Amino acid sequence: MKQKVLFINHPEKECGVHQFGVNTAAAISQSTAVDFIYAECSTAEDLARHIATHDPVAIIYNYYGSTMPWLGTKHTRGNKIIHIGIIHEVTQERVNTANKTLFDFHIAPDPTVLLTNPIVFKTGRLIPAFIGSSQQPAKLTIGSFGFGTKGKGYTEIIEAVQKEFDEALIRFNIPFARFGDANGEGARAYADACQKLITKPGIELKITHEFLSQQEVLEFLDSNTLNCFFYDENKNRGISSVIDLALGVDRPLAITKSNMFRHVMGTHPSICIEDTTLKQIIAQGTRPLAEYKKEWTPENLCWDYERIIKDAIAHHQPQSASGSRLKALIEKTPARRILRKLQKFARFSSNQDKLMLAGQVKQRQEDYKQYNIPAAGTLVYTSIYNRILDNNAREQYDKVIKLLCQICPDEMSRKIPEANIQQAFVFETVRDLSRLFTDPRILSVGCYEDTAYIGLQKLGIKTDGIDPLLNYDLTTFMDKPGVKENNYDIIFSTSVIEHVFDDEKFVKEISELLKPGGYIVFTCDYNQDYKPGDKIPRQDFRFYTKNDLTTRLPAAMNNVEIHGPAEWDCPKPDFWFEKINYTFASFVGKKKN
Repeated sequence: MKQKVLFINHPEKECGVHQFGVNTAAAISQSTAVDFIYAECSTAEDLARHIATHDPVAIIYNYYGSTMPWLGTKHTRGNKIIHIGIIHEVTQERVNTANKTLFDFHIAPDPTVLLTNPIVFKTGRLIPAFIGSSQQPAKLTIGSFGFGTKGKGYTEIIEAVQKEFDEALIRFNIPFARFGDANGEGARAYADACQKLITKPGIELKITHEFLSQQEVLEFLDSNTLNCFFYDENKNRGISSVIDLALGVDRPLAITKSNMFRHVMGTHPSICIEDTTLKQIIAQGTRPLAEYKKEWTPENLCWDYERIIKDAIAHHQPQSASGSRLKALIEKTPARRILRKLQKFARFSSNQDKLMLAGQVKQRQEDYKQYNIPAAGTLVYTSIYNRILDNNAREQYDKVIKLLCQICPDEMSRKIPEANIQQAFVFETVRDLSRLFTDPRILSVGCYEDTAYIGLQKLGIKTDGIDPLLNYDLTTFMDKPGVKENNYDIIFSTSVIEHVFDDEKFVKEISELLKPGGYIVFTCDYNQDYKPGDKIPRQDFRFYTKNDLTTRLPAAMNNVEIHGPAEWDCPKPDFWFEKINYTFASFVGKKKN
């Protein structure tokens, strides 16, 4: 019998938070593992009635302070039910500091935040299904929609259109917001300001104020040549749902570099008006947006919520956790442990918001033509993939290291220089191996702050990335819908395996995700004389030896053989860290056809 979980939303429809809740509830209602029950509540009495009717094991609140002012600790504390709140104005600071004052757990619907807090889960976005017209409008039509609250940038759209075009139809739908612009003063002010900006006789402006249903919004967006959202920067705001709807139609999208669009800001080629033009964005079409439509599906969101409920039940502690107790719990979370591991080879900025996250590191490939990037296989020649990464290797890969410093300057500046040989080896090896495939599927395991991963992305080499700080650990990722059915040609992992408790399970799972003929590439901390009990860096579980690489790990893999000759002898390691002398080694294996 499926466990019952209430999904509580507020009833006011003229609100983006309400629509977010409706869409989320519709997606997760398809679950075969959990019985998600949608309910709208205006009062605590409404909530009590639904609890009495359904006897849920957990309640998810589509929570915003102004939309649920009646909800307090007396409703969510001191009972056996698990209470989970959705954070709408997500920032990294809010994730880091989230506590159990009101809810047992929190959900951050933001693909860009780091999972640094054990009581905060993260989901992707939700792009609604829509079948629209394949025909372009007869006249160039630029559209946008949204409430008339501050910082929406409608006037900036007018200016951008008139700068590039002499003839166009501009269409805005600016309804009154139930929370923030109930009287429509902001919406009408935008309309007046926009009308006054029209100076070209060939530019026509149409503005409507009626509140549209989601289907009507999608039809509106689908009838435009290009949809634009030019919000202000909005540093401390959550992700805007307008992008979810705009991605639901097959039309190009133009944005500003607003923090509210941070989840799509790294689109390649760029869709940011600061980088390009409206004409260029129209010309490149919707191909740059395809990866989002593939990832942010109702099926994947439903899977996200199922695993959240499973984990919440497994880790629920009815009593409130606060103060030093919660701090201790946070310090033990795998994500925090990974952060400490990353410090092994990194000099981190004290401001986490300045760190460039995976998924936001893609830039237009044109930006890197200045580097005159040589083709793969020409920067360095090696006939041996399985080797020691010592000073000889650093000299051999010097040009690759310099290239990574050019294309990933911020990330490389945070690294210990002597350790960069690992990223250089992985980056160039993956570039080299990728030439063997027409359209390779590549996966980085442990991608956060990995300059090999970031460098490949910046060169336009599409690479999926997973990391417990960003999205999933490897075991969780393997259960994601569609993953095992679409295996990878190349999977790499840079300086991760020594931090994994069960390394045999780790390489086994990687081998299971490889296609026949595919390659596994990883680097590790190495000392051929290591014995259990010897001193190792505090972030490591072990050093690797020749026996590990030649026998133990290959035996754990599924049909994978060492690729080519191997030279793992190293009597004199030349790297020092925490007063411990060791070196690095590489491993490249190939799955049998």
